[in-house]
Amino acid sequence: MPDLPAALAGLVKRYYHDPVVVQSLRSTVAGVLAYVVALQLSPNPVPLTAPLTALLVVQVTLYTTLKTGWRRVLSVIAGVLIAVALGDLMGLNWWSLGLIILASLVVGHIIRVDEFVAEVAISGMLILGVTNRGGEGWDRVLETVIGAVVGVLLNLLFAPPVFVQPAGEAVEELARRLRGLLLRIGRELREGASRERTVSWLYEARRLDNEIARFDESLRRAEESTKLNPRVRRAKGAMTRLILRSGLDTLEVCTVVLRTLCRSLADLAEDRGNQESVYDAAVSAVLDELLAHIADAVDSFGRLITAQVSAGAERAEAELEQALHDGREDRERIAALLRDEAEMGGEWRSWELHGALLANIDRLLDELDVEKRSRWLAAQLDAARPSPTLVRRMRARFRR
Repeated sequence: MPDLPAALAGLVKRYYHDPVVVQSLRSTVAGVLAYVVALQLSPNPVPLTAPLTALLVVQVTLYTTLKTGWRRVLSVIAGVLIAVALGDLMGLNWWSLGLIILASLVVGHIIRVDEFVAEVAISGMLILGVTNRGGEGWDRVLETVIGAVVGVLLNLLFAPPVFVQPAGEAVEELARRLRGLLLRIGRELREGASRERTVSWLYEARRLDNEIARFDESLRRAEESTKLNPRVRRAKGAMTRLILRSGLDTLEVCTVVLRTLCRSLADLAEDRGNQESVYDAAVSAVLDELLAHIADAVDSFGRLITAQVSAGAERAEAELEQALHDGREDRERIAALLRDEAEMGGEWRSWELHGALLANIDRLLDELDVEKRSRWLAAQLDAARPSPTLVRRMRARFRR
C-alpha cells in the first residue's frame, strides 16, 4: 500500500497532458454538474439538454470553450424560436418539417454559427415534436443556457492544463525523424545506393510530409491552451506560441526541401541506371559527412525549440552552430568534387541535378541558421508589442 500514492502520482503525471483523458474527465464532470443544476432551476423533470450542452461546450482548452460556447447557445436558441414560431402555424407534417429544416439551416448561416449550423435544425426538430411547444421551447432554452454556463465556469474556475509539453515533444519527434532519414540517406549513399533505395527515400520523405498535419494539430492545441489561461502569463504565452510555431514552420520547410532533395537523387540514379551507384566512393563519403552534420543540426534545432520554452538553450544552440559550420564546410567540398566530376567525365547533362542537390542543401542550412532565426524572432516580438501611442490612447480612453 505505501507504493499506491507514488503509483497514482505517476499515472496522473503520465496522462495529465493527454488531450483525450483531459477532455473525457472534464466533459463528464461538466455534464453531471449541469444536470444537477438544471434539476433545481428547470421545470422539466428530465433536463437532459443541459448536460448535452455542457458536453458540447466544454473543450480541451479554455480558449476553444469560450470561442464555441456562445455559438452553441445561439444555435440552440435560434432553432427553438424557429420551431415555436412556425410549428404553431403549420403543425407537424412532412412539408412543415422540411420548411423548418430549410429555415433553420438558412438562419444558421445568416447568424454565422459556423460548424453548429446543423444544431439549429436539430433543436427545431426536437421542439417541433412536443405538444406544448412554447413551454418546452423556453425550458430547452433555459437548460441550454445552464449547460453552457456550467461548462464555461468549470473551465474558468479549474483551468485546463497547458499543452506546451506535448507540442514540444511533437517538434522533437519531427526533428528526430528528419534526422533519421538524413542519416539513412548518407549511410546508404556511402554503401553504394542504387535507384531502388533512392525511391524508398523519396517515399519516406513523402510520408513524413503527409504527417505534418498531425504535428500541426498538436501545436494548434498548445497555442490555444496558452490563450486566456490563468496559469500562463500573457507575455510568456505569446513568446511560447511564437517559438513553437516558428520552430515547427522551419521543420516543415526542411521536410519539403528534403523531399525535393530525395527527388533529385532519384532522378540522378535513374539517369545512371539501376545497377550503378548514385555517386562514386569519394563523393558519397563527403555527402555522408555532410548529411550527418545536417542531421545533427536538425536534432539540435528541435532540442533548442523545446529548451527555449522550458529551460536554458545555450548547449543546444552551441551544438546547432557547430553542426551548421561543419555542414557549410562539407558543402563547399562536395561542390568542388561534383564540379571536377562533371568536367572530367563530361557529364554536363547531370550538372542540373547536381545543382538542384546543392541548392536544397543550401536551403536546409539557411533554414536552420541561428542568426537568421534570432533576427526573425526579434522582429516578430517588436511587431507584437503595442506602440507607445496606442498605449497612451488606451489609457486615456480608460480614464474617460
